[in-house]
Amino acid sequence: MSEKIILGIDPGTTIMGFGIIKIKDRKMSLIEMNELNLTKHKDHYLKLKLVFERTISLIEEFNPDEIAIEAPFFGKNIQSMLKLGRAQGIAMAAGLSREIPITEYSPKKIKMAITGNGNASKEQVAKMLQNLLAIKELPKNLDSTDGLAAAVCHFYNSKNSFEGTKYSSWSSFVNKNKDKIRGS
Repeated sequence: MSEKIILGIDPGTTIMGFGIIKIKDRKMSLIEMNELNLTKHKDHYLKLKLVFERTISLIEEFNPDEIAIEAPFFGKNIQSMLKLGRAQGIAMAAGLSREIPITEYSPKKIKMAITGNGNASKEQVAKMLQNLLAIKELPKNLDSTDGLAAAVCHFYNSKNSFEGTKYSSWSSFVNKNKDKIRGS
């Protein structure tokens, strides 16, 4: 019986959405879905500090095994891209400071994993998640479902890692896990 907790984050300096799922016996269930609303704060650096602190508090509360983060999409506004990239970096730094593996997914890849359509709308993604995880009521803002979608996408893209790998000997383990062995 394998069990994993995945924290999904949709980083932002206006709203950071997040969702947490538990995988038990290859079945997915919702633990938490919410957002950090930063609209009332004007100072960009304070917003980054709050993103870091909230990510750390989620890690401490839910003890995720892995983190999935939505990568910034390429937009026309360079300042917005820079701010979004900083928020993503801060969330990643929080996870890395606790030595939690992080995987980044493009918005298209997340949409494709959830709906089968890389160009799906936020609403379509939210509705599919509602069906998959038996969510009674969707939130008004869909940033939290975007964070949840990153977690679900990660589960779908790493299913083999949940099934466990069998090794015939210590040398077969070493040969298949060279990235996990530190040099002496």
